Amino acid sequence: MKPASRSYHSSDRRGFSPQVQTLPGLLFARKIPGEVLVAFATAECIVQTREGKVHAHPGDAVLTGMKGEHWRVSRGKFAEKYRPIDPTRAGQDGRYATLPVRVAAVHMKEAFEVILADGISVLTGAPGDWLVDYGDGSLGIIAPEIFAATYRIGD
Repeated sequence: MKPASRSYHSSDRRGFSPQVQTLPGLLFARKIPGEVLVAFATAECIVQTREGKVHAHPGDAVLTGMKGEHWRVSRGKFAEKYRPIDPTRAGQDGRYATLPVRVAAVHMKEAFEVILADGISVLTGAPGDWLVDYGDGSLGIIAPEIFAATYRIGD
């Protein structure tokens, strides 16, 4: 893969990133309600995502999506984005529903990277991937086919 030409930094501060808001092609989308499997980390661990290795801390949620993809959501942000599906109880491993969270997104034309708020986890995006700003200080990278299946543009 060609080296990233641009780096974007998660800030961990609420609100959409000024760094992302100025990019050409910025649009807004909303998460389509769906279901994910969640396991909460019981110790420090590494989550291998399509885009890179992400450090998880005890209590962080490690999610598995509909195409088998994995990602981490910090403990502090998880409840804003997911709700347990019976018989799962909040904070337990199990099935969770995605909430219709609004995001800002850019369909990237060049390779890029996202440095997560922990300062050590780095995600690498390829041309065609989506740079997603969750509006909570976190940024992510989503493959085109997963973005198309899990987000509705313009909501």
